[in-house]
Amino acid sequence: MIHLLETVSVPTLPLVWFLLIAVLWTGFFFLEGFDFGVGMLIPVLGKNDRERRVVVNTIGPVWDGNEVWLITAGGAMFAAFPGWYSTLFSGLYLPLLLVLIGLILRGVAFEYRSKHPGSRYRAMLDWFAIVGSFLPALVFGIGFANFVVGLPNDGLLFDGSFWGLFGPFALLGGVMLVVLFLVHGSAFIALKTKGLIHDRAEAFGARFGWAATALVAVFVISQNLFYPATSEFGDFAVLAWAVGVVSIVSIAAATVMIKRGRDGWGFVLTGASVVTLFVGIFLKIYGNLGFAQDETVAATERLNIITAASSPTTLTIMTWAAVIFVPIVLAYQSWTYWVFSKRISLKNIPEEVSPIA
Repeated sequence: MIHLLETVSVPTLPLVWFLLIAVLWTGFFFLEGFDFGVGMLIPVLGKNDRERRVVVNTIGPVWDGNEVWLITAGGAMFAAFPGWYSTLFSGLYLPLLLVLIGLILRGVAFEYRSKHPGSRYRAMLDWFAIVGSFLPALVFGIGFANFVVGLPNDGLLFDGSFWGLFGPFALLGGVMLVVLFLVHGSAFIALKTKGLIHDRAEAFGARFGWAATALVAVFVISQNLFYPATSEFGDFAVLAWAVGVVSIVSIAAATVMIKRGRDGWGFVLTGASVVTLFVGIFLKIYGNLGFAQDETVAATERLNIITAASSPTTLTIMTWAAVIFVPIVLAYQSWTYWVFSKRISLKNIPEEVSPIA
């Protein structure tokens, strides 16, 4: 029998790859989080086709690049922790299908919106973008809240039900992430626009920022009280509380900054709230990978960071590849944001947007 406080030693390479996967997922939620928020805000901030075009154009050059972080995170899980990947992607097939449907709708909406001048056509694609942004945000919020609780399993495979995923804490996670992304998106729109759309984005962020603050606070407090980041793989409870408090303070401070017209600080602070929120979640799931654990069973006989990992040879090859290619990808994406850093407004949108040939 293993005592809960008896720490299990984790090999270096699985630890490194868990940290890298946590960085990839956190980066995805920081970048795609404002993408999702912008998509959901299209009908809120845009009252006609030209105004909605401005909202869409704020993420036009970057949204597909941001989604690469999701592909990379999934690929890293597949290669570094095949046991983790296969269990999640088979046991949670339906939720992941909903995410995929949402991402497809978003892609179609953004790529084809300018292909036809008809207002009904564009209105339909705008709704594709709204639904396609809302679904992934909601499902990811519910999913990661379930990782905090611990997914039921028989030691090696997920053995829960689809409807069992919708507990009170999971639903709180879904609603919280949707609202947080809305405020994150409004801060990005305020940073990227000027004029009427900018003013509407600021007003939205200043108003809904306090709702996001309340939801993040309830989520963080509930997580740390009922599901503390303590396991046989380490005690991170104090650190989880610390980053959780930073997340709450960041979104509250962001709301104040947005109200004062400090667009840069507003966006940085909403981003900080997203990042620290997921740092706290990954502290919780470290070692156990988001699965409920029976500490009476030896760590080598159940699904965790050790048993789900690939061989040392595979992890070594992947590490060298990451050292070479990750800086290149980061440099390219940073350059993209720098190139498209200027603000836009209704003046940049012609009265009639011609279809793209």
